[in-house]
Amino acid sequence: MKKEFKTESKQLLNLMINSIYSNKDIFLRELISNASDALDKKEFFKIQSKIVGDTTNSIVIDVDTEEKTLIITDTGIGMNYEELEQNLGTIAHSGSKEFLEELEEKDTNDIIGQFGVGFYSSFIVADAVEVYTKKEDDKGYKWTSNGIDSYEINEEENVEVGTKIILHIKSGDDFKQYLDINVIEGLIKKHSDYVKYPIQILKEVTTTGEDDKEIVNFELTTINSQIAIWKKAKQDIKKEEYEEFYRNSYYDFNPPMSVIHSKSEGKMNMDMLVYLPAKKSFDYQTPTFKKGLDLYCKGILIDSNVEYLLPDYYNFAKGLIDSEDLSLNISREMLQQDHVVEKIKKTVKSKIKKELLKIQSKKREEYELFYEEFGRTLMFGVYDNYGENVEELKNLIMFKTSKEDKYSTLAEYIINNPEQKEIYYIAGESIDKIKQMPIMEKIKDKNIEVLYFTNDVDEFAIQVMNNYEEHEFKSILTADLDTKEEKEEMEKLSEDNKDILTTIKNALDGKIKDVRLTNKLENVAVCIVNDNDISIEQEKILAQMPNNDFNIEKILEINPKHVLFKTLEKSNNIEKYAQLLLDQAMLIEGLTIDNPVEHARLLNDLIISNEQ
Repeated sequence: MKKEFKTESKQLLNLMINSIYSNKDIFLRELISNASDALDKKEFFKIQSKIVGDTTNSIVIDVDTEEKTLIITDTGIGMNYEELEQNLGTIAHSGSKEFLEELEEKDTNDIIGQFGVGFYSSFIVADAVEVYTKKEDDKGYKWTSNGIDSYEINEEENVEVGTKIILHIKSGDDFKQYLDINVIEGLIKKHSDYVKYPIQILKEVTTTGEDDKEIVNFELTTINSQIAIWKKAKQDIKKEEYEEFYRNSYYDFNPPMSVIHSKSEGKMNMDMLVYLPAKKSFDYQTPTFKKGLDLYCKGILIDSNVEYLLPDYYNFAKGLIDSEDLSLNISREMLQQDHVVEKIKKTVKSKIKKELLKIQSKKREEYELFYEEFGRTLMFGVYDNYGENVEELKNLIMFKTSKEDKYSTLAEYIINNPEQKEIYYIAGESIDKIKQMPIMEKIKDKNIEVLYFTNDVDEFAIQVMNNYEEHEFKSILTADLDTKEEKEEMEKLSEDNKDILTTIKNALDGKIKDVRLTNKLENVAVCIVNDNDISIEQEKILAQMPNNDFNIEKILEINPKHVLFKTLEKSNNIEKYAQLLLDQAMLIEGLTIDNPVEHARLLNDLIISNEQ
C-alpha cells in the first residue's frame, strides 16, 4: 500500500538529507543504535516470558558491491504494521509542524536530538531504502521509500523475526566508500565499538583446496569489542587493564597519575572514566592539542573531544562519559544547551577536584610532580574570567617557598606562619634568580617565609584572588618589615640627607618619580620599585605584549648603610653619578637601560678620574 508523506514530513526529510548532517558517516551509527535498541526490547520481553522463540542476539552487516547495497540485519523485537506506520511512515510525528515554523524564525541546523529522526539519515547515502521486519507471532512486512514523497508498506512472505534494512547506495565518489568493507569496519570501530551485542560483517574468505584451486567462502567476523571497560565493576578491573586502555586510547606511554572510574544512578545515569596524566603530552602546549572528553550514549560514540565537558584549567584530563540519559543524536551545537550535559560537566569537575585534593593529601610526592607539569594551567584557571574559579582552585595551587625550597599550599603557609596577617611573595624568572635579588638577604635575616612566584601568570592570578582565607597577598618588595626603631632611624637619615636625595631626583627628572632611602637592602647599594600594583616582573611580561603603551613610574631606593652612599655624601658630582645609580638598579632587576653608550661613557669617566 502506497502512502504519501505529510507535507511537514516531506519538508523535514528534505531539510535533513540536504542540510542537517555535515558528517555522512553517522548514518551507520544511527542504524546500529536502532538495532541495539530492538535487541534490548527483545531481552526485556524475554525476561517477562513474552518471547519463547529464537533468542539469538546479533547485528549483521553485509556489503554487496555488485548490487551496490549495504544491508543491516538484527534479530531484535521487530515491528508490526502499526509500528511501521508510526515509526517510519510519519517522520517526527510529534511537533514537526511547530518546529518547521520555528526554523523560519531562527538559524538552526539540527533537529536530530529533538525529533528522533535518526533512521532517516539512511537517505543521506541511499536513494532508496527497503525495510523487512517481523514480530514474533505476527506477519512479515516490507517498507520501501525513496525518501522524497512517499512510502509503501506491504505484507511479505518468508521474513524472519527482527529487522533487515537494505540501503541502495547513491552513485558518485562521495558515496562509493560505503561499499568498502574496510571503511564500514572502521566506522563500526569508531562509533559502535562498545555496543553490547556482536556486530558482525559478512566477509569473503578465500582458501586453497585440492589441486591448488581457490575456494571462496563467506564468514561472519565480529568487529566490535562489545564490553566497555567502563561498564565493568571497578573491583573486576586490574591496574594493567586501565593502563592498557589509556595507552591505546590516548597514545600516552607514561602511566597516568590517577584513574577516576565512577558510576552514577538515579537522577542521572552516567559512567565516567577519566585519567589524570602524570606528564604533559608532546603536543600539550601546541595549537594541535585537543582537550575534552569523549561522549557516549549506551556505548555508542556521540562525539570525540567534547571541549564543553572540561573547563580549561582541567584540560589535561583525558577520558570519556557514557550516559543513557543523553540523546544519541545530540549535536555539538546543542551540547551547551542540554541540561543533562550540564549536569555531567558539573559532576566531572567535582570528581577531578576531589581526586586532585586526595592525591595532594595522601600522595604528596606524586602531586608535586604533577604540579610541576600542570601547575601553570591551574594558575591560569585562577586568573581566567576575572577570578570566577578561585574557589574551585585555591586549594589546588602550590608554590615553592624560601624555607627549604619545598612546595607549600596556601593553607600550609598560613599554618606555618600563624602570627602573620599577610601572605608574602616575591616574583622572578626562576628560583635561582630570586635568590640573587638584593632583598633576599633581608628576608633571611628576619626569618620570613616567602612564596616564590616563577610562572608568568602567578602574580596576575594572585592579584585577582586578592586574599586567601582573609590573609592578604603582599609582595615582599612593598611590605612593611621594619620595626618601630628601624622606621624612626630611616626617617632621621632621610631628613639628614634630604639635599642629596633631592639632587639625585632632579638629575633624573622625567625618568623616575622619586628617590628615597630604604632599609630593605644589606650588601647592595640600590634597587628600583614600581610606584603602583604592577611589579617589575609583571612589567617585563607586559612589555612583551603588542601595542604596549603604558607608562610605569619608578622609584629609586638607596641603601644608606652602603659604602657607596657614604661616598655620595662627600661627593661634588652627585648629578654625574645619578644616572649610574639608576642604571645599576635597572640592571639588577634585569631591565633594559635607556642608553647603554652613555652608561659606558660615564663608567669610563669614573674609572679615569679615579686613576688620575
